[in-house]
Amino acid sequence: MYRDIATPFRMAGVEFDFTAAMRGNEGRALDLILIFDTTTGDFGDREGVRVRQRVEALSRALDVTGSRYVVTAILAGALLTETVEALAETCRVLQVEDIAIGANGRPADEAAMRQLEDQIRVLLPLRLPETVAESQDGYGPALEQLVLAVPPTNKAFLDVLIAASEDGEQAVTDAAGRAVGAPFQIDQEEDPS
Repeated sequence: MYRDIATPFRMAGVEFDFTAAMRGNEGRALDLILIFDTTTGDFGDREGVRVRQRVEALSRALDVTGSRYVVTAILAGALLTETVEALAETCRVLQVEDIAIGANGRPADEAAMRQLEDQIRVLLPLRLPETVAESQDGYGPALEQLVLAVPPTNKAFLDVLIAASEDGEQAVTDAAGRAVGAPFQIDQEEDPS
């Protein structure tokens, strides 16, 4: 889930204005989404160079403040092909091409809805399969390799890692640290000294 951020907003003492901005919640709390309307061109959004300059300036401001936000730029409307490649060096980029919109502001038909859903799918969290098949050679996808690397006696540890993987790399690191450190915490609690 994402919440709107009022624009313009300030970061490191600099004011930034975008067509719209959103911030993630809970497991996506470090996501910062910037929306550019490349059709109407508000804020110079029809010029790929200006879009790139604003994203790079925000990225520098985030670096100065030590922020860990992951920036995603959504370019909605006219294609800015050269901009997508340049922006991809700074942030995630999603190009949403024009789709047919009805009078109610929603996609006009089923095909337009499918097209929009396909384009925004990149923003959705990756869902892992419930069951993981074992690979015979050990060279399968990352989860298969993880299953092979963790002894069967540590299934609880493996389950903790797989569950945490839905929330990203840092969540896996934190969960692994807690799981590995848990026996030591129990020993310390029992030790009266």
